[in-house]
Amino acid sequence: TEVGYSQGFLHNPSYEDVCTNTTNHAEVVRVQYDPKECTFESLLDVFWSRHDPTTLNRQGKDVGTQYRSGIYFYTPEQEKLAVESMERHQKQMERKITTEILPAKKFYRAEEYHQQYLSKGGQSCGIACNSPLMCSAATA
Repeated sequence: TEVGYSQGFLHNPSYEDVCTNTTNHAEVVRVQYDPKECTFESLLDVFWSRHDPTTLNRQGKDVGTQYRSGIYFYTPEQEKLAVESMERHQKQMERKITTEILPAKKFYRAEEYHQQYLSKGGQSCGIACNSPLMCSAATA
């Protein structure tokens, strides 16, 4: 995995740029995986289980458009699976899911101090779990 920014319009944004809420970027996790070892559906299950998809522009204590929930796909099959997964999870939720499902735009790798942030002593967004995938958005 690597963290970065996507879905915005500013070329090569910094964390400070993204935090202005003027670039339209989301903070994302890019996941590279071997579909023979881990299915896209299993990644979606982790995505839904590790954050609250019903809060708009917020994850835990972090607030801003860059903290919106999103699945950014690369193929029509990923889009189909993401939509079906969201529809299944919506049936289990009391509130409406606000997760956006959109084609992935250019990914910009975040600054090195953001990579493996939790292992460097950073704070999670307040969502407790036993997984290294702690919070916010994910891309395929």
